[in-house]
Amino acid sequence: MKVLIRGAGVAGLTLAHELAKRGLSISIVEKRAQLAGSASWQAGGMLAPWCECESADPAVLTLGRSSADWWDAALAGHVMRNGTLVLAPARDAGELERFARRTTGHMPIDAAALAALEPDLAGRFRSGLFFAGEAHLDPRRALAALEAKLMAMGVRFSFGGAPARRPDAADIVAECTGMAAKLPALRGVRGEAIVLRTSDVALSRPVRLLHPRFPIYVVPRAEHLFMVGATMIESDAAGPITARSMMELINAAYSLHPAFGEAEVVESSVGVRPAFPDNLPRVGRSGRTVSINGLYRHGFLLAPAMAGQAVELIFGKALDKEVLHGTHR
Repeated sequence: MKVLIRGAGVAGLTLAHELAKRGLSISIVEKRAQLAGSASWQAGGMLAPWCECESADPAVLTLGRSSADWWDAALAGHVMRNGTLVLAPARDAGELERFARRTTGHMPIDAAALAALEPDLAGRFRSGLFFAGEAHLDPRRALAALEAKLMAMGVRFSFGGAPARRPDAADIVAECTGMAAKLPALRGVRGEAIVLRTSDVALSRPVRLLHPRFPIYVVPRAEHLFMVGATMIESDAAGPITARSMMELINAAYSLHPAFGEAEVVESSVGVRPAFPDNLPRVGRSGRTVSINGLYRHGFLLAPAMAGQAVELIFGKALDKEVLHGTHR
């Protein structure tokens, strides 16, 4: 079977991986000149299904709880299983209590336990929540590694929009193009983030800092880098980050640790994430066309499950409607 996949974001690459390991002939066409620049490229890379359920449908936990295992199996050494830390300033203790009520999979920690987990945050917060089962990865390194692995498996890539195979020569065409699909119910959700560099702070895991107006996350990366994000703006505008968002992100990072006030701002980024009205992804098939879309802010978390569902559709197998509640059409 020959499959043409449109889109080299996380949805397209995870689907290509699942199909290639089953021996199918795969071609990927991407309108961009390279992997960089997609919403996936700008992602935070948090594999945090329990935390996400603070504001997401329970299906996100059902579909995302095995994502760290998938990424570990696909790209050994890229997944960091250090959990997630959720904190709030003393004045916002009510936000921490609210977060705890809306989620599972966490344990409360006091100041001493926090200092043991993250020594650089010692004495800065009285309490927090620790989600030990969660993980994270660096999206850019993961996408590049997955591209290299797929090429070694015989997957053909074509960047710049020229198809590696004519659509009419493929048995299946998989649409994984996000906002470019221009589906009627699809909307854009703008996320803004900055990348800071400082050697004066060390973190072992993502930290979510709660605030009633502007909650943020700080994700550690290699070479003293930290991604700080992200806004959630109902807009498909892909222009540069706004001054207000830049100030809010830097101020929030500073409130986590004052050393971030002296950090270098090495990058600001904007990603427009595709979302359906219920903020859950869709996998569908019409004739020989299969589609994956609407990953919203859960790209790396839910892409493996969506790829698995698309494989089932390609091979014509029945799907479990209970597991797929709110995700299949």
